[in-house]
Amino acid sequence: MATPAQWVQGARPRTLPTAVSPVLVGTGAALGDGVVAPVNAALALLVAVSLVIGVNFANDYSDGIRGTDDERVGPMRLVGSKAASPEAVRTAAFACFGVSALAGITLVALSEQWWMIAVGAVCIAGAWFYTGGRRPYGYAGLGEVAVFLFFGPVAVLGTVLTQSGAPGAPAVVSAVAVGMLTCAVLVANNLRDIPTDTAAGKRTLAVLLGDTDTRRLYAALALAPFVLSVAIGLRSWPMLVALAALPLAVAPVRSVLGGAQGRALVAVLGRTGVLLLGWSVLTAVGLVWGRFG
Repeated sequence: MATPAQWVQGARPRTLPTAVSPVLVGTGAALGDGVVAPVNAALALLVAVSLVIGVNFANDYSDGIRGTDDERVGPMRLVGSKAASPEAVRTAAFACFGVSALAGITLVALSEQWWMIAVGAVCIAGAWFYTGGRRPYGYAGLGEVAVFLFFGPVAVLGTVLTQSGAPGAPAVVSAVAVGMLTCAVLVANNLRDIPTDTAAGKRTLAVLLGDTDTRRLYAALALAPFVLSVAIGLRSWPMLVALAALPLAVAPVRSVLGGAQGRALVAVLGRTGVLLLGWSVLTAVGLVWGRFG
């Protein structure tokens, strides 16, 4: 039976910036529109965090029963290491999805954006079928596309819609950038796993592109958001504050382009999460500041 510490590790806390960041940016945009909705913001955060933990447990379960995690370089997986039974991990995933659904329905009711119930259902289905089901799309090189959409435009703009209504151009551009940085987190993860995923028949985008092009993709995804910050800064100069996060990109990009492999890429994964969170915090500040700038 897995210990509490192993369950926490299995939840993959290093990926939580992917949940927190879009809510920060979306809430910053809402505040920039002059709307303060702390309850809605808290519910959006609960939706995002529970969904990310749920998808992590779902991936642990699905990859574990397929044998994909039998030989693993990254953080411990509960099923692959046999620390927990597949049934227990699957139950944990469904419990997290349930919390996300309940929080989402409450948020929809408060904001009266009823059509977003369908969006939430698609998000939960996407979380499960990423590696679950007979034909998981994460095994067909589509994981990055889903991550970009769900954690970028859907999460950021959904947060805005449930707080202040229709988003403006700065929020839309910021949502694209959040999607890119979140993709960079996944690309760093999949770059590390190219050898084991190839052996297991898991055709991620990294496997399809190969080592060299995956490294170039990572660098582009990590740096492009700063170009977008400059672009939107021409319209609203406070958005340029996000450039202060650029030093956070130096170490992970240098490591990836320098050929880091195996466990060295575990550190890159953590640093990319810090980059995502740092850029998002500063962008949220810029969105709020833009109201007064």
